[in-house]
Amino acid sequence: MIIVSNTSPISNLIIIGEIALLQQIYPKVLIPPSVHAELTRLPILQPTILSLLGIGWLEIQAPTNLQILQLLNQTLDPGEAEAIALAIELSADRLLIDERLGRNVATSYGLKLRGLVGILINAKQQGLLPVLKPILDRLINQAGFRVSQALYDRTLKEVGE
Repeated sequence: MIIVSNTSPISNLIIIGEIALLQQIYPKVLIPPSVHAELTRLPILQPTILSLLGIGWLEIQAPTNLQILQLLNQTLDPGEAEAIALAIELSADRLLIDERLGRNVATSYGLKLRGLVGILINAKQQGLLPVLKPILDRLINQAGFRVSQALYDRTLKEVGE
């Protein structure tokens, strides 16, 4: 299974101390160099990122299709552009991404996406989380993750909370 991630899903789970959820769902996650740079820019994330790279769960891989990368860089930030380009090149099974513009662009290329809320729903459905609400609340309050009230309510309803 090929999973490529943008910055947000990984950084937010590290901030709230729940990166293990992602490790339990996906056996390995690929990130492009720009995402690695974004993740290591924040001192709070550095030790965890280095550890995840050290155990081989997180792997840095650069996209090679410079034409698609140049096109994506016209409208997206470097991390999103590289993550989408890498996912396209590798025919990734899933691209982990939250930002709306990036999701729209990735969808236009036929990529299958999963955002952080979807990851949490998946974790709850797999029995990795007894309850989702406290995790969602910590994402909002500790990590500053933005979730509309409608999505918040719909998510909790979907998992029976």
